[in-house]
Amino acid sequence: MPHFVVDCSQAILQIHDEESIVARLHGVAVASGLFDASDIKVRVRAFEIHATGDGREDFIHTFAWIMQGRSVEQRAALSKAIVSELAAMFPQLPRIAANIAEFEQATYFNRSMM
Repeated sequence: MPHFVVDCSQAILQIHDEESIVARLHGVAVASGLFDASDIKVRVRAFEIHATGDGREDFIHTFAWIMQGRSVEQRAALSKAIVSELAAMFPQLPRIAANIAEFEQATYFNRSMM
């Protein structure tokens, strides 16, 4: 926890590979001060076939799931930091977005809690 899943078009990986995207977003999450570095999980899912509007434009969208308890301002700042980092990495890419969703603490369970 937290989980950052980057959905993107396959073509953007010609500019920066998955490892560099993972490393940079891990850095953004650490810099936010909201998480322990060892708890952060980042992964990339690239799609060769996709639709964007009525065409096929390259894109990046980061979905983040974090444990509830952070303020709206903290979550908004995290979204902005993610998009800012990706925009710096991909300055020609107009479709970059992020959103933050919360896990409900009462219903979250993982193996270490057994």
